[in-house]
Amino acid sequence: MTAPTTAGAAPATTGAAPGVVLAGRTFTITLPPGLPLLNANERIFHHQRAKVTAELRGVAQEACSEDPAMRAALAAANPGPVMHRAHIVGILHPARGGRRDPANWYPSFKACVDGLVDAGVLEDDDHTRVIGPDMRLGPVVKKGQLVLRVREILTDAQWDTAQHLTLAGSAL
Repeated sequence: MTAPTTAGAAPATTGAAPGVVLAGRTFTITLPPGLPLLNANERIFHHQRAKVTAELRGVAQEACSEDPAMRAALAAANPGPVMHRAHIVGILHPARGGRRDPANWYPSFKACVDGLVDAGVLEDDDHTRVIGPDMRLGPVVKKGQLVLRVREILTDAQWDTAQHLTLAGSAL
């Protein structure tokens, strides 16, 4: 499996301009290319859907444990979650060019977010802890690939601002 990548961000600081969302750490979890994906437009047999869901969930959990920065964060947070609240952006890197609606791959991103919960990154992925996953289209990658960008939200003010910007359609 291709090793996932992680990027750490500097901790939030006080004194930011109004409307600026300061966040804690940011982790980028890159899943290996070529995984089977679920598309909301597909009508596949429920056993096959469950199989692909379990595979994506397991690969996302494994990607967290294989990444050195995430592994260190998991160890430091033990027994609790790494983050209490987060904004998650899911990036679909298609296998070939053309027009796409990245939101159609929501079932794949949801399975991956569940894998983050299984790994201990988040306690749960309900609306009180997670904004997103917001789906975006990335550049073409041979065999296709999913990437999750998980940004920690530290304060209630940041949470409220992030929710407002997301609802208003602003890019975070």
